Amino acid sequence: MDKVGYHSLKIVGVANDFNRWMYDTIAPFCHGNILEIGSGIGNISKFFFENGKTITLSDIDDFYVQELKKTFSKNDVLSINLVHENFRTEYAYLFNKFDTVFFLNVLEHISEDESAIENCNLLLKQGGAMVILVPAYSFLFSKMDKELNHYRRYTSKRLAALLAKKNLYVQKAFYFNAFGIIGWVYGKVFGLGSIPLGDMKLFNKLVPVARFTDKLLLKKAGLSVIAVAKKTKE
Repeated sequence: MDKVGYHSLKIVGVANDFNRWMYDTIAPFCHGNILEIGSGIGNISKFFFENGKTITLSDIDDFYVQELKKTFSKNDVLSINLVHENFRTEYAYLFNKFDTVFFLNVLEHISEDESAIENCNLLLKQGGAMVILVPAYSFLFSKMDKELNHYRRYTSKRLAALLAKKNLYVQKAFYFNAFGIIGWVYGKVFGLGSIPLGDMKLFNKLVPVARFTDKLLLKKAGLSVIAVAKKTKE
């Protein structure tokens, strides 16, 4: 278990309104048999269950897999490594199984992001959707990114180009949580290595303002990038 990552997930976990906002943003693109890559401790997963969605959870870290099984005991939880050296044999039983695969704040942790996308595509049915959320803008890369083992931050164009390169049709690419940039810049300037609990609780109270800000800016800027792509061929 990555102690820094676990601590961050617990901190973000207290921000229920923020997590619900994230769910509300991606849910319209998630349909049918859904797979979540990198479920962590289930901060977003719980909303899918609450809304009666058919979803399989997964993580690369066995600690999280076991925690997810404890929390969501009646549901499928898998161990999946998107860049496993024998991915095509190890996970062949999952190929062409899912209508939607989504992963939030996962791709930036993977050095071989192209391989991750390529392998993830194998899990989708023809016409299935891949939904990805990643941190935005290289200029925001900070000590927090380093502590969280992030390899990079993205722009909407960079993420869309990566998906298109792997034969996915990009339906949408937009930014999320412009208001959050203020807090991240603050953390970068003062060299914070993690998000303070008090700051996360404050931001959670300001989610209505953050939602309005995204509408006002037409999702043209944000702390994160979201892309929705369709599988056209392997």
